[in-house]
Amino acid sequence: MLSLGEASLTTRDRGVTATLLGALDGDVPPPFAVERFLPLPSLSYDPEDLHIGGQVERGFGDHVDQTNYSVVVDERVVVKWLTPPVPMPQPAPELMRHLVDVGFNDTAPPYAALTRVEEDRELLLALVTGYLPEARDGWEWCVDECEAGRTEFAVELGGLAGRLHRALSTLPGSQGASEDTAGRAAQALREAMELTDDAWLRGIEGALRAELEPLAVPRTSPDIRIHGDLHVGQILKWRDGYAVIDFDGNPTVADAAPFQPAARDVAQLTTSLEHVAQVAIKRRDTPAAQALSWARESRERMLAAYREIAGDLLDEALIRPFEVEQECRELIYAARHLPRWRYAPMGVLRTWYSEENR
Repeated sequence: MLSLGEASLTTRDRGVTATLLGALDGDVPPPFAVERFLPLPSLSYDPEDLHIGGQVERGFGDHVDQTNYSVVVDERVVVKWLTPPVPMPQPAPELMRHLVDVGFNDTAPPYAALTRVEEDRELLLALVTGYLPEARDGWEWCVDECEAGRTEFAVELGGLAGRLHRALSTLPGSQGASEDTAGRAAQALREAMELTDDAWLRGIEGALRAELEPLAVPRTSPDIRIHGDLHVGQILKWRDGYAVIDFDGNPTVADAAPFQPAARDVAQLTTSLEHVAQVAIKRRDTPAAQALSWARESRERMLAAYREIAGDLLDEALIRPFEVEQECRELIYAARHLPRWRYAPMGVLRTWYSEENR
């Protein structure tokens, strides 16, 4: 087990994850350590099934885009192996512990975090959570909603985000972090321009820069512990409702401050709704006017529901500049990692800065 996480698990490793869960019931020997958040459910597999090819374990399938590698055990537990292991401190264990302490239940049940010490460094190896039956992420279910023109879900989405922020706002820590918010956004704009070869985009650079100006104004609203990567892909629709997952932080933004304005998460969530509209237009042949109207209505309904629960945490003046920064980051991500994704942020920007909207 010392090598776990150094390379992605494959079907050859079937049985290892179930064995780990069995080991979590007792003392874990050094250099490993386990932090337990909730009691693990009892698993009903037969130990004889732990041979290669047994059916006790399965992956999510190649169609699921994963930075790490997740294994479902007995249709009840998910073990996410960090590939490679991540140096501690890492945000997920702390947030999972806090959400359990405050009774926040709109997430996959957090069970445990597995770490090991290597050369005086503590590394996070795996996170263990509950499996949510019939779960689909927002890049599936939300695109369905857009295609059908339904916006009722946005009320649930806004309420979920508001409850999450209300829970996270009670986590003590370094308030008013010294992060240069305006400088970080300006750097994202510069990188997006450098990496995206598009004359139209260069033509709106001044407008984008002007949108970022509110970030330079001293803030009076509180900074809270945020999710850090809150988009519809992190919202599962499952048999019993909606759940927010993946508290690992944003993998594309290095050294982001854990305490930030709530508007940071809110803006990423609102822009992801607009990305859903672009996906529906491109992949589902949804008429553009219908998809864009859906995005506008969904955004307003989501924000209204959020305000009812956590409006006092939200500085509305920061939403737009954070939305602009997010689109810059989407362009950077597309240029560096996923060129075919460029259509989505470019489609959103063309919608915002079309002649009739300028």
